[in-house]
Amino acid sequence: MPLGSAHRLVPEATFIEPDPDADRATVEAAFETLGTFSPGVAGSADPLDSAFGLFEVQVDGLEALWGAEPVLVDRLAVALGRALAGQGSGDAEDLRAGIAGTRFTATVAAVLARPGAPNLIPPGGEAAFLAPHPSGLLTQDPDVRARLTRFGLRRIGAVAELDRTALVARFGEEGARIHARARGEELEPFRPRQAPERLRLGLPIEPPAEDLEPLRFVLHRLATALTDQLTARGLAAGRARLHLDLDLAFALAGTEGEVDVEQRFPEPTADAEAIERLLFARLERTPPPAAVARLVLELDGTAPAAGQQLPLFTPQAARGARLEWQLARLALTFGEDRVRRVEVTDPEAPLAERRWAWRPVIAGDRGVAP
Repeated sequence: MPLGSAHRLVPEATFIEPDPDADRATVEAAFETLGTFSPGVAGSADPLDSAFGLFEVQVDGLEALWGAEPVLVDRLAVALGRALAGQGSGDAEDLRAGIAGTRFTATVAAVLARPGAPNLIPPGGEAAFLAPHPSGLLTQDPDVRARLTRFGLRRIGAVAELDRTALVARFGEEGARIHARARGEELEPFRPRQAPERLRLGLPIEPPAEDLEPLRFVLHRLATALTDQLTARGLAAGRARLHLDLDLAFALAGTEGEVDVEQRFPEPTADAEAIERLLFARLERTPPPAAVARLVLELDGTAPAAGQQLPLFTPQAARGARLEWQLARLALTFGEDRVRRVEVTDPEAPLAERRWAWRPVIAGDRGVAP
């Protein structure tokens, strides 16, 4: 509402100017704190989102690390309170927490909890806990809320007693959702928030290296260190960026002082040797125009590492993946326009030449060498 109207309604209130950037920074700090307790954290960092300020934490299987659920909630509240207090946003006494078997029930439990007193719903007790509460909690759709009230369904327990088909016929997909919520069931799986990870490390080269072999030694150390970090996180990288700082003491006039190269991988990987070989092939194809004083490697495009079933009696496991890397190296050595792979596009085409097409070895390969 207009600020003047708000002042007239609540003259004793204190009005604070909105600061979305500060609010977003506060929530990001909270996410970082919660991530130290559980790998499964979800929520919105958008101040305009209706769920802003709601943090979901997956606590399954964490008892061995942090203790029973009440103890874990206390630990989370204290740590989160410190993080928010550091951002000037409150402390643990202001936090409300709820634990239940479904996300919706846990959210309602947190809303109804008293600050500093978490609401713990026993396993299987979700429907009984929700039954006496207003049915308007089941949905954010104002029209559905009004119709539930008009039909006399003012409590969640009354909605849970109805047949699912009746609610679906009346409300469509929203009917299926509110029926499941009312009965303490979960239709929407928990999707952890995955912050993009970028691993970056650099090393100086003294004296500056004019040949490629010293660069390979430094590149090996950087790739090994970063892939160890990826492995510890259960991740794999989809691309790499090399940044070279050049020593222009004996360089030709007009030579740029930096070189940046970006290389996509045939598949996400945490294999240091494969990354080193591909990037070194890129440097061999386009050597630096001057001696290199510093080398920086960044691995980006991280995603959870995919497992691979190894055959018992076939010694050449993962040979298809290795072939992709060999083709990528050949393309860098002899030129991307000279190495292609065949992709079957339409096996039923009447003309044989239209059943397949040439494709680049690495889709989206890009590089910049100023």
